This record gives sequence, structure tokens and C-alpha cells, in this order.
Amino acid sequence: MIGGERVIALIPARSGSKSVKDKNLQRLGNKPLIQWPIDCARETSAIDRVVVSTDGRRIAATARELGAEVYERPPELATDGARVIDTIRHLRDLVFAEGESARVLVLLEATSPFRSPALVERCLQRLLDEGLDSIATFHPADINPERTWKIVNGEPRPFIDGAIPWRPRQALSPAYQLNGAVYAFRWDKLPEDGPSILFGRMGAELIAADEVIDIDTAKDFKIANAILEP
Repeated sequence: MIGGERVIALIPARSGSKSVKDKNLQRLGNKPLIQWPIDCARETSAIDRVVVSTDGRRIAATARELGAEVYERPPELATDGARVIDTIRHLRDLVFAEGESARVLVLLEATSPFRSPALVERCLQRLLDEGLDSIATFHPADINPERTWKIVNGEPRPFIDGAIPWRPRQALSPAYQLNGAVYAFRWDKLPEDGPSILFGRMGAELIAADEVIDIDTAKDFKIANAILEP
């Protein structure tokens, strides 16, 4: 609880990853990937409930062993094309029907394992202190969009019309990207349709690029494990 508000942490973890088989159960350091967000949530004092939404029996069993609650995700929300926002709406409807009073949710994706409880707390505190509806973590973009290109009929052109890709880095407009480390929002104000997890009055919590890694491929696992080596 924070500022008198109950908080639920949601960890979405579907079983059908195609980039890495059983990705959420693969080892990162000395524990499965799904354990990283569960541990972080349980170590965050503001969080009252830790919920894993999954369609996978092995993921569900592991999550329960680690102290998380599990809600079964219906098949239509576990496809490659399924949107996280719809999983959020599904869980919201279930827990509200059960009488849950929490109106603040933190989304912790397993694929961004290097977040800290302190970062989660900062996002939650800003959500309340600044009267935000939603907040997410960002870091400086890996590639500035002014330096990206498109190929039209075999001819390279700046992706942004009028952009000059050859400008020095210091002269480029600052650009940032979502990194999936933390999303926090008032889910009683979540729009009933649309794809965006950021809505209403939005905030951005800026972190350094080296504070986060996105796990999507076997190569990403190797890099992350190398980072963890003493």
C-alpha cells in the first residue's frame, strides 16, 4: 500500500514464445526468468498482491511456488497477436468482480528483469504525488529516429522527411524509447478500448540505458547472463 492505495502487481507470462522455447522458465542467473519480476514485486513494500496471468501449467506451478497468485489466461489472450492491454482488462474485470478494492496496478514484464524495487516505488510515488493516470519507464533511444532510413524502390531516404541523418549526435533532437521495466497506472481509469497502456495524464520515469535489458532471443539471455557474472 502507498498513500492509502492498495497496489496489485501483474506479471503477464504466456507460454507460447517462439523466439525462445519456454522463455519465461529459462534460467537467468540462478533462477528462471519469471522469478525476477515476482521477487521484485514481493520485495516492493507498496505492493499488496502479486499476480501472474498465464496460460501455461508449468509457469503457473512455478509462480505459485514462488509466492505469486495465478489467474488463468484464456486462449484468445495467449496468441502471438494478443495484446497485453487486453490481459490487463481481463484481470481487472475478474478481481473487481471478486471485490478487490485496489485501483492502482503495476505491470512488470518478465522480459525486463533488471528493475529494482526502488524503481517501482519511484513510479508509484510519482503516480500519486503528481496526480497521474499512468507512468512508464523510458531510456534514451538506441537509435535516434533522425538517423533512421527507409528504402523506397531501392533508394535510401531519411525515414523522417527533412531529417539530416549526418548531423552530429549532440545536434539531434533528444529521443527516448519505452523499455518495459515498469508501467504503473490507475486501472479503474483504463480506457475500455484501444491498445495503449499509457493514457490520460501520463508521466515518464527516465532511467539509463544500461539499467535495463529486454529479453527476447537466446542472444539476449547470453548477454544478460554475462552481465550478471561477477
